[in-house]
Amino acid sequence: MNLLIKQNLSVEQRLQKAVSDIMMKDRYTALAGLLAIGDRSVRDDVPTACTNGRDERYGRAYSEQLNDPELRFLVLHENYHKLPRHLHIYYHLYKMDPELANMACDYWINGKLVEENKLDKFATMTGALANGCYDEQYNNMSVTQIFNALREKKKQGGSVRDFPNGNGVPFDTHEWEEAQELSAEEQRELAKDIDDVIRQGALVAGKIGSGGNRTLEDLLDPKVDWREVLREFITDTCAGGDYSTYNKPNRRYLHLDLIMPSGVSEKVEELVLAVDTSGSIGKYELSMFLSEVKGICDTVKPSRVRILYWDTDVCRDEVYEMDDLDNLPNSTKPDGGGGTEVACVPQYMAEHGIKPQATIVFTDGYLGGSWGSWTCPTLWVILNNKSAVSKVGKTLHVNRDDF
Repeated sequence: MNLLIKQNLSVEQRLQKAVSDIMMKDRYTALAGLLAIGDRSVRDDVPTACTNGRDERYGRAYSEQLNDPELRFLVLHENYHKLPRHLHIYYHLYKMDPELANMACDYWINGKLVEENKLDKFATMTGALANGCYDEQYNNMSVTQIFNALREKKKQGGSVRDFPNGNGVPFDTHEWEEAQELSAEEQRELAKDIDDVIRQGALVAGKIGSGGNRTLEDLLDPKVDWREVLREFITDTCAGGDYSTYNKPNRRYLHLDLIMPSGVSEKVEELVLAVDTSGSIGKYELSMFLSEVKGICDTVKPSRVRILYWDTDVCRDEVYEMDDLDNLPNSTKPDGGGGTEVACVPQYMAEHGIKPQATIVFTDGYLGGSWGSWTCPTLWVILNNKSAVSKVGKTLHVNRDDF
């Protein structure tokens, strides 16, 4: 019967049927709103399938060879890129290594879909999809953690696709650059639309008694990895890079009447760590925090890292050049221990002409005064105090057990 239906329906009709089947499936009922976001089309010029984080495109020849469970898997796969906004959230990983970013996102998605459909085989990663990115070792990891694991394997000279089951080839393409072409307003609107449909879908699914969807539940109540958030903040605000420009022609080629671009190095400026020394942050937490920052700085390479220890005043100012960063966690000497007036930090930086590219404040959040006036991107890493939410910058809550 399935073969007969496949022969009688066009690819467009089968695609619409796959979408309808997904909406009717208990565990995917909550995705109905998400499936309505963006345009969905069948194209002759698309080799497999692709998305820009909003719209979906499916290759005609590729889709024709898939049976119904495989086509449902492909549709779910594209929408699981849209669900957590992969192409916007992880663009910095794409800039670091496009191949590994694509693979990391696909391992995250396929691991979830295979587990969700293990019993009833409603959607299957078989046939033409069988060699896609799937490995059980990545099932409980975030996209960033998977990317870092693949990157480490690549650094050690191993093949990132050398797995016993032969998997490791993304079966779709991700239009990262096209996703960035959306205006800031369009990106904000898309993020809001996705967040709204996730919450509304979960509410509807709950009312009609549909089975829960673990992926959706995790997005509604995320278990935040503080190291991942810290890495993303530093990477997004401090990552520099080399680029070419025609504004300054390369003089080496002028005698040949060739206008060639010159390489320009975009240097990463100073990163400031402002550490609360009022007493609630212990040596162990501080050591783990600084070690993590040091490891991230090995990648983004700021010109220097400055640590400001503060209570009611800035008690100690330490500067580490790139060559000194290896010694940072062990050589630093915390000072202070009085009250907690964080406004002294931006005031100190203004008085001493310190203009960092970003500042990370490590505190318990029990402040005696205001949150201060900051002129650069600021991340507040707040220890054991979920009630504290900064009025400026971004807040990251961390429990002592997370260390």
